[in-house]
Amino acid sequence: MTSYDRRDLGLLLLRLGTGGILVAHGTQKLFGWFGGHGLEGTGRFMESVGYRPGKASAAASGLAETGGGTLLALGLATPAAGAVAAGAMAGASAVHVPNGFFAESGGYEHAASLGLTGAALAIAGPGRLSLDHALGHTVNRGWMVPTALGVAAAATTVIVGLRNQRLRRREEEPLFED
Repeated sequence: MTSYDRRDLGLLLLRLGTGGILVAHGTQKLFGWFGGHGLEGTGRFMESVGYRPGKASAAASGLAETGGGTLLALGLATPAAGAVAAGAMAGASAVHVPNGFFAESGGYEHAASLGLTGAALAIAGPGRLSLDHALGHTVNRGWMVPTALGVAAAATTVIVGLRNQRLRRREEEPLFED
């Protein structure tokens, strides 16, 4: 086995593992699978952490994780898939930052790891064991990498920024009216 073959196998395993985890988390939000709370419960949680409207935020997050994870696992539209995963996980990380880094304390470690892996796959590409390769890389061009990552970064910055503004306003509101 050549080093190139090992790289392709490694990218396949990384895509399948990361994509599978993202799909599992996304379907928890969308359908309540794997012990999740579905759109209603996740929507209430999203509202509680400043993402509004909650149900729409839950749907967007669930679709980003499920869709991005599926595309990553398949190695299809890898720049967009990785960027979507990175953006979704940046939004999740923002929720967990107050708890510190480590996941055992409710921190952002897990979300950051998935997001960085998604971004790395967007940059590295899917390898030869992928649908992108089988389709002649029609949706995996070099120019798509910075474009997809830039759009995801801009959208995430706006969404997390609005969330942070809501949380600041909530903290400034008086608990009781005089």
